[in-house]
Amino acid sequence: MKPLTGKGELVAESAESAGSTGSTGSTVETFAVLLCDAARRRLGELAARELAGPRYDAGLIDRAAELALREVLARLWRTGWQPRDVHQIALRRLDRRGVALTLDVVAGCAGSVSAEVWWSRDRPWLGQWSQRHGVERVTALLVVLAVLEALLPLPRLPDMPAPEERVAGVDEKMLARIRALLAKAESTSFPEEAEALSAKAQQLMSRYSFERALVEEPAARAGSARRFWLEQPYLGPKSSLVTAVATANRCRAAFYAKLGFVALVGHEVDLDLVELLSTSLLVQANEAMLATGRGARTRSFRHAFLLAYATRIGERLTAADQRAGAQFADPRLLPVLTRRGQEVDTLFAELFPHTTRRTTTISNAEGWTAGRAAADRARLTAEHPEVESR
Repeated sequence: MKPLTGKGELVAESAESAGSTGSTGSTVETFAVLLCDAARRRLGELAARELAGPRYDAGLIDRAAELALREVLARLWRTGWQPRDVHQIALRRLDRRGVALTLDVVAGCAGSVSAEVWWSRDRPWLGQWSQRHGVERVTALLVVLAVLEALLPLPRLPDMPAPEERVAGVDEKMLARIRALLAKAESTSFPEEAEALSAKAQQLMSRYSFERALVEEPAARAGSARRFWLEQPYLGPKSSLVTAVATANRCRAAFYAKLGFVALVGHEVDLDLVELLSTSLLVQANEAMLATGRGARTRSFRHAFLLAYATRIGERLTAADQRAGAQFADPRLLPVLTRRGQEVDTLFAELFPHTTRRTTTISNAEGWTAGRAAADRARLTAEHPEVESR
């Protein structure tokens, strides 16, 4: 393949004479490679206008675009990515059209995201996509190139256990009870009440986890893993909060700062509970931060606040878990938890053999003090001294 020329022409080997005539499979493949090359070099505008022009057959380019996207997704599936992960990357790096196009391609390839295969498979897909979204071909090709630009550089990730390898998670009745507690915590305007409700949810979660640990037979594959995606901004402090929740619930965590997710390793029930509680506490942390008033407007204040909040919440959740363990009078529990902890550590080491500890600098003492105070006001056992029995 020849590169883009200085005069702004896009030229591909064996394709210069394609024009509006029929094309061979090799020509489609050549143009698919050309699209990927243009995306890597960020030449979207030039490439889109050239390929949408009268010089090239529209059907050929449409098939090449679909082939390029499918090949990129095939590489991602082989290197540890899952459909949900690709969707999350699209949400963070693309506009609404890019997200829509990514969902359609993933649905066509994997069939496991919330999108339907609405197009006819007997016609080129991109032309149908252009009509559906009311855009010109050059715009559709720009979206294709934007998606390729976002997906091509993605690195290899550790393979997550396949869904069929996982044991059953939390039952729906228990999830409903925990969600009800966390919904109250998110809706209240009083930080003390929110934290008391969250602590009660943690104790309920711990007791449920202990019960499941005692009745479940050791699985052939000990432990599981998943990815928890974070929302910008303040990814570092938010990852600290998720890590604190994970630690309090016998899980391990690794933060992928450049991609924006926390990899969680643990037993399936504990991972379900960590996701549930982390999602709620991220909402509560933001509400508590905004409730501090004027000081919360600066970035340094918010960064320090969220990090302090995460640190203190982790301490309190761990204490709530320990209280639940002390109330759970079964001599079999300690050896079971010890074994499960070793299983989690082993799996974590297999998936993430090269990790480094992250250090964070706090430059706003006021934010740190306010964040710790927001997480420390609650008398976590006064209002709800005992966990309700199931």
